[in-house]
Amino acid sequence: MNILNDIILSFSQGISELFPISSLGHSIIIESLLNIHVTKNSSFFLPFIVSLHVGTSVALLIFFFKEWKEIVKALFRTAIKGKLSKDKTENFAWKLVIATIPVGIIGLLFESVVKKIFESPLIAAIFLIVNGLILYLGEILIKKKKLIKKLEDLNFLDSIIIGISQIFALIPGISRSGASMVAGLLYDLNHEDAAYFSFMLATPVILAAGLLEVPSLFSTHSLAPFWYAFWGAIISGVTAYFAVKFLMKYFERGTLKPYAYYSMLVGVLSVLIFIR
Repeated sequence: MNILNDIILSFSQGISELFPISSLGHSIIIESLLNIHVTKNSSFFLPFIVSLHVGTSVALLIFFFKEWKEIVKALFRTAIKGKLSKDKTENFAWKLVIATIPVGIIGLLFESVVKKIFESPLIAAIFLIVNGLILYLGEILIKKKKLIKKLEDLNFLDSIIIGISQIFALIPGISRSGASMVAGLLYDLNHEDAAYFSFMLATPVILAAGLLEVPSLFSTHSLAPFWYAFWGAIISGVTAYFAVKFLMKYFERGTLKPYAYYSMLVGVLSVLIFIR
C-alpha cells in the first residue's frame, strides 16, 4: 500500500459503493491492476477496505441527516408506546429495520466464505457483466408496468424482499444499490424512491460492517495502517457525499441503463485482461 494506491482505492469506493456498479468488484479488479497483493496476506487490508465503507456510511448519514433524525425518533416513539401507529415515518422506520435483518445475518455468517470463493479478479469481472445484465433487464421489465407505488404503499413483506436483494452484493461484481434498486423498481417504485430506499437500507449495513472491522487497525504496532485508513475514509466519505447528491438528482429522471452499459463494458474489458 502507498499513498497513490490509497487515494485510488478510496475514490473508487466512494463512487462505486453508491453508483450501481459494485464497489467490491471494482476493488478486486483495481487491486489486481495496481499489483496490490495484500488481500490474502495482510491483516491490514480488509480493515482498511472496511474503513472506507465507514466513510461512505457517514456520508450517507450526513446527507440524509434530517430523515435519519426522524427515523430514530420514530423508533423510540414506537418502543415507548409499545405499538405501531399509522404514522408514515414510524412505518418506514420499522420497514428499514426488518428489511435490514436478513442481509445482516447472512452477511455475518457467510460473507468471508463468499469472498474467498469469488475473490478472483476474473470472477469479479464476469459478475460485473452479470450486474449490467441485471440492471438492463430490470429496466426492460419495468417498462411493461404502469402502476407506480409510493414508499408508504410498500408493505413489510415487500420491504423484506427488497432488503434480501442486497445479499447478492456479497458476490464481487454485483452491486448492492443496483440489486435493491431493481427490486424496488419491480415492486413498482419510481427510480427516485427506489434509489432513496436503497441508500437508506445500505447505510446501517455498511456502517455496522465497518465498525466491526475498524478495531483491527489498532492491533498493529505501527500507526501507518491507521493513517492510511483514516485518510482513505475521509476521501471515500467526501466522494460518496457528492455521489449520492448527484444520484438523487439524476434518478428524478434518469434510469439504470447507463450503469448497465458501463458494468458490461468494464466487465468485458476486464475479462479480456485477466483471462490471459
